[in-house]
Amino acid sequence: MSEIKKMSLEDFDYHLPEELIAQDPLVKRADSRLMVLDKETGAVEHSHFYNITEYLKPGDCLVINNTKVIPARLIGEKEGTGGHVEVLLLKRRTDNEWETLVKPGKNARIGQKIIFGDGLLKGEVTDIVDDGDRIVKFSYEGIFEEILDKLGQMPLPPYITHKLKDKNRYQTVYAKYDGSAAAPTAGLHFTKELLQKIKDMGVEIAEITLHVGLGTFRPVKEENVLDHHMHSEYYRVTSEAAEMINRAKSEGRRIVAVGTTSTRTLEAAADDNGHIEPGSGWTDIFIYPGYRFKVVDALITNFHLPKSTLIMLVSALAGREHILSAYEEAVKEKYRFFSFGDAMFIH
Repeated sequence: MSEIKKMSLEDFDYHLPEELIAQDPLVKRADSRLMVLDKETGAVEHSHFYNITEYLKPGDCLVINNTKVIPARLIGEKEGTGGHVEVLLLKRRTDNEWETLVKPGKNARIGQKIIFGDGLLKGEVTDIVDDGDRIVKFSYEGIFEEILDKLGQMPLPPYITHKLKDKNRYQTVYAKYDGSAAAPTAGLHFTKELLQKIKDMGVEIAEITLHVGLGTFRPVKEENVLDHHMHSEYYRVTSEAAEMINRAKSEGRRIVAVGTTSTRTLEAAADDNGHIEPGSGWTDIFIYPGYRFKVVDALITNFHLPKSTLIMLVSALAGREHILSAYEEAVKEKYRFFSFGDAMFIH
């Protein structure tokens, strides 16, 4: 990987008509369409997600990210002026301190106090860090999570303009651990029944955790992709999950990651031989063409934004030409794109 000196951002661009950006989830999760891409040949098949069992094999190890999206978007007002402020929780620093994105940012100076829900929750900007993010210290009575549940909204991506009718539709059916500012969207297509069917056919399911940060949606601004700096995200791999994945790998069975978040966690937690180390920490791993995958053999994912780090990751797995050609086909066939959109299986 070190031999690559330059990679142009334009190489990861494609034309997407705006009407193909999915604004609402489908009534039934598994009814999404599924494009199946052979990463060696670039050949494409069209199916539906409820047929995913036809493409998985007994013995596969399916790796899912069990993070849970928190209602991280808080609407408040500035103490004194009553000016409107939007605060997006990004990372918990301590019990009461969070790294946040504040809009409008220019008025959120150190010392600024913000009132939420008629004083049920109060915040004070205590520091300004990378990219202008603010550290906000909260004060409240009771349990923070319960207050957040009452006052917070789901932090939908900026390209979704419709209001979400059911909070749970921006949550996977296996979400367990609070901490994400965005959903691991490849997992949104699974239902409990489908997961049971997958288990019944002899596929092992390993659960790992990566709390998705807003860096996922931050555009790559560097013309040379290699100059882009990834935001770090917290991950955890239990010894049980590590053991299951390592056993499958050593027996030559496929590791199928659900989503780019699971992929990044697996690759970050692995040593040079592809052996997964249990533990937790922060990762800012950036995967782009030229990367040699140590763990992941196949990937279930959604269709990603042009010029994003996510389209670079899938291009690293399947080859840029194969991905762009598959995306062109998806546009032609009017697939639904992004978070509430259709799925792709790269194998």
